[in-house]
Amino acid sequence: MTKEWENRVAFLGPKGTFTELATKELFPNDWVIPYRTIPECIEAVNSGQVDIAVVPVENALEGSVPLTIDYLFHESNLYILAEVLSPIEQHLMVHKDHVEQWEEINNIYSHPHALAQCHKFLHYRFKSVPLNQTTSTAAAAQFVSEHPEEKIAAIANTAAAAQYDLKIVEDNIHDFHFNHTRFFVLSKRNDRIEREDHLDSLKTTLMIKLPSDRSGSLHQVLSVFAWRQINMSKIESRPLKTGLGDYFFIVDLLEDENAPLMQGAMEELRALGCSVKSLGSYFTYKQKTAH
Repeated sequence: MTKEWENRVAFLGPKGTFTELATKELFPNDWVIPYRTIPECIEAVNSGQVDIAVVPVENALEGSVPLTIDYLFHESNLYILAEVLSPIEQHLMVHKDHVEQWEEINNIYSHPHALAQCHKFLHYRFKSVPLNQTTSTAAAAQFVSEHPEEKIAAIANTAAAAQYDLKIVEDNIHDFHFNHTRFFVLSKRNDRIEREDHLDSLKTTLMIKLPSDRSGSLHQVLSVFAWRQINMSKIESRPLKTGLGDYFFIVDLLEDENAPLMQGAMEELRALGCSVKSLGSYFTYKQKTAH
């Protein structure tokens, strides 16, 4: 059944971020509102300022976004309504006043993941130029547009270049062409967005805390899913922030949390002494074009 949405939707801003593009893929007719940081997006849902938040959670080249995962575990009680997979293209852009002298830039700005995704290009072309981190790629583009007197550049997408009237001087500068980012669509409701263009598999994300000081605990957890033939697409550990060696695990499973096998698996995990937090079951949507 297709659900119609009329919501306030937070996204990692400012305008022109990859997150905004992913947000508009699912919510083209809703009220989308930029927030400066990932925690601000999540807190906006927690406090009721917005109904939904869209935040990045993983990049194909640079891995997970720890801030998103940690905030979902430690600071909120939200669910995943859907995920969006977006192709990512990174471009070097400058203020139009410096197009002719763009190779003389003395500072480059972008989100740390974007800087890392373009490591080879930056190393060989601008090895001695300082790299400056911003809260998003679009924030970098906005900064460059607001400082025309400086010979600086941003790494961002074509939407940001258009939004802030910058000139792309080198396109597709990321190190690998298969560059995608995964975004979570978050809400207080344990619901799901179900539309005709979703990918086939339903996915469930669990956050699992193992019982302390017991050998073989992780093996037991994996066995819970293995003998039920529940396919695990991802497992990752993150610090519990209680001491060295203390971790929780985030696990993606290709099964509905309401399926009998999944219900049995979660009951068995709790019987083993694990703490289990489900972020819900959701479908995956692919953004059609890169920017």
